Amino acid sequence: MKENFEEKLTEGSVAGKLVAFSLPFLMANFLQTLYGMADLFIAGQFNGADVITAVSIGSQIMHMITVIIAGLAMGTTVLTARAVGAGKERDAGLCAGNSLLAFLIFSVFATAFLFVFCPQIVALMHTPPEAVGETLSYLGICFLGIPFISLYNSVSAVFRGAGDSKRPLYFVAASCLVNIILDIVFMGPLALGSRGAALATVLSQAFSAFLAAFVLFARGKRGASGETYGGACGETLGGACGETHSGACGGASGGSRGKRGACVRILRGDFRMDAKVLKALLQIGLPVSAQDGFIQVSFLVITIIANSRGLSVAAAVGIVEKIICFLFLVPSSMLSAISALAAQNMGASLHARARHTLYAGMAIASAFGALFALAFQFASVPFVSLFTHDAEVVQLGAQYLRSYVFDCFFAAFHFAFSGFFCAYGYSLLSFVHNTVSILLVRIPGAYLAAKYFPGTLYPMGWAPAIGSLLSSLICLGFYLLLKRNGKFGGGLERHGGK
Repeated sequence: MKENFEEKLTEGSVAGKLVAFSLPFLMANFLQTLYGMADLFIAGQFNGADVITAVSIGSQIMHMITVIIAGLAMGTTVLTARAVGAGKERDAGLCAGNSLLAFLIFSVFATAFLFVFCPQIVALMHTPPEAVGETLSYLGICFLGIPFISLYNSVSAVFRGAGDSKRPLYFVAASCLVNIILDIVFMGPLALGSRGAALATVLSQAFSAFLAAFVLFARGKRGASGETYGGACGETLGGACGETHSGACGGASGGSRGKRGACVRILRGDFRMDAKVLKALLQIGLPVSAQDGFIQVSFLVITIIANSRGLSVAAAVGIVEKIICFLFLVPSSMLSAISALAAQNMGASLHARARHTLYAGMAIASAFGALFALAFQFASVPFVSLFTHDAEVVQLGAQYLRSYVFDCFFAAFHFAFSGFFCAYGYSLLSFVHNTVSILLVRIPGAYLAAKYFPGTLYPMGWAPAIGSLLSSLICLGFYLLLKRNGKFGGGLERHGGK
């Protein structure tokens, strides 16, 4: 039985549609988080400290690269979604074709650059001498997987822009399974060490990328002119009743829009560099990418501050960061979902529905954040104890977690705003509020807490939480100003279901 990906989202509860669309994002992000931990866990079962250290350091670098690429892909999701929502099929195809070609070119240059400067990168990370060789081997192989990371993210961005958040989940799930199997084989019986971990990672990334590309272009057919094209079909997130959408999923849906979802057709001629389209992609994607990269750097600085306070503090901070990483899957998934939904509704002139998407996203994410904040006032010790039995580390980690967890509540608001701003082409605002927060609160706050409260980590945990509060207030100011000036709809606009 064929699975239905083409549910109408122009009617009914905005919150219900948002939850349904964001769940695949949540699961995909969860699997990607596990993906990054699989190499390290399996390496620890078959290898010594040198390989474990190499995989740990290398995976941190690869995570940063992946985050930057995913940020760039946000431009593809937003522009594709806008075009689909407006019923501009050719614009959507041109955006998708430009994105795929641009990511291919970028990935080739990025791979060459990183491969050449791999020794300098390893040195910059202050890698222990015993692990330098293994780290060089791990990264040297992993860098070869950057084109596959780029292909997966760009194809997935096209699907999400078309309203299909499920297939990208299936791609990453398949990749995660292949990675675990190959990790066990390469580091177990074949005893390849860090090279085995890297090979498993690259091969699983290649599998995911080619699977995504195959599904995208397998949906294509041969047009009347003889050109071949690919297509992505998904849920319809915006538009007026009676509009016609046609695409690779097969024919036009006519006036009844309940039969087919939004579709993106990619013609052979779409694989060309269009300066106007490329500029629009970068205007949205670059600020998001820079913002995400800057956030990763800020985490590194806070880790350095923690490391300067001793081994127990460093261990406690490291454990809590892992817990927070999982808790943040909810707001980060909501950000991506809001971007896609609001962008399609914006393209269809459903500005009121787009704004309701923002409000619903904030309500859902903040509710989870409040629940987490309350729960970890009582459950911080048991959760930290899952990672260590060292009493001092558990005590310090519990202190840090009790305050840090409030970041999940405050971040729910600025994550939702960031997704909405991206949908309307104001992704630079997300970069601004995050930069201000990092430079004025997060890093200085962590430093001052470490200096004036050396006996506890509780004050240090408030630095990121207060930073998110500042970000949310800045976002609220931007939103009210732009809304008052009519940037988020005004005058004549269509109204979708609430």
